[in-house]
Amino acid sequence: MDAIKHLLSENIRRFGMIIALVGIVILFQILTGGILLQPLNVTNIIMQNSYIIVLAIGMMLIIITGEIDLSVGSVAAFVGAIAGVLMVQSELSVFASILICLLIGAVIGAWQGFWVAYVNIPSFIVTLAGMLLFRGLTLVVLDGQTIAPFPDGFRKMSSDFLPDILGGGQFQLFTLLVGVIVSVLYIIHEIRYRRNELKYNLKVANTPLFITKLIVLVAVINIFTYVLALYEGIPYVLIILALLIIGYTYVMNNTVQGRHIYAVGGNVNAAQLSGIKTKKVKFLVFINMGVLSALCGLIFAGRLNAATPQAGNLFELDAIAAAVIGGASFTGGVGTVFGAVIGALVMGVLNNGMSLMGIGIDWQQAIKGLVLLGAVAFDVLNKNK
Repeated sequence: MDAIKHLLSENIRRFGMIIALVGIVILFQILTGGILLQPLNVTNIIMQNSYIIVLAIGMMLIIITGEIDLSVGSVAAFVGAIAGVLMVQSELSVFASILICLLIGAVIGAWQGFWVAYVNIPSFIVTLAGMLLFRGLTLVVLDGQTIAPFPDGFRKMSSDFLPDILGGGQFQLFTLLVGVIVSVLYIIHEIRYRRNELKYNLKVANTPLFITKLIVLVAVINIFTYVLALYEGIPYVLIILALLIIGYTYVMNNTVQGRHIYAVGGNVNAAQLSGIKTKKVKFLVFINMGVLSALCGLIFAGRLNAATPQAGNLFELDAIAAAVIGGASFTGGVGTVFGAVIGALVMGVLNNGMSLMGIGIDWQQAIKGLVLLGAVAFDVLNKNK
């Protein structure tokens, strides 16, 4: 019990959001008569919120450094418009178009990062200007019109599924195999990580608690893949999200650059006196946000199968809300990639559940606002305590 209490006290923010997510899922599962966790709807939740998860990961890094980015929705719309011009009007290849769009996102991130990091203009002002600038450029590029449809090869990224190479018919056997493989890799990783911590005499959870954790998470992984297998299997976009989550988690927890991002957000003056190039760190974080905004724009355009002037509307608010609900602190230095994903899922399940219940968009916005306020209040009260 002492080990459990210590684990909960050290990770109260993370566990609080996981418990909240589970509670929201159970609530809407009951209120919707079991529709929420139907295989088709679970797949829809993943695909409908994939671009918000992408933005939330980048926004988490921005907020950890103590900054903010209000332009991500407009950048996503602008890049989607460019993708429409390249692929539909100019008939450029899908691969080349994607590379150009990601490069444009990096350039936009560098443009905004330069003003924030090297000219010391507040990020709120710089990105507010960027929000207006790139929304206007989106209208210019599209000339107020919608460009559609995109090539099939591009739409697969957002709307298609991995083929079942095992030939399971309507039940996707390959998806189940993927779940088993992921479970084995996860167990191996956790055992190695625990051994490494014990090697350096670091404090770890006791063996029964460790085994319980493995059993619970392996069960969650396999139940999730089983539900996906009942419909069409694993969406391509889920693979993109998995790679992003694993990659960014590794960078933030196991690399010098990741520790520098936390250090800059925790205390920029102390980080600078420690020899960290704080301006460069902030500059690179904004470049990263630009690339992820571009990726978000591509995923959204592919799912919609069109480049529209209204794309990306309020995406920045959803991304900020997801990061804050997931544990980010506006004072900087606090937050995790896993938390950002949990926050995005909380917002996604709320949206999906309320839509299934027929709640109007007006009340949906009000309820999401209250959830965001509650998450921030929980964070502030927990810190004061």
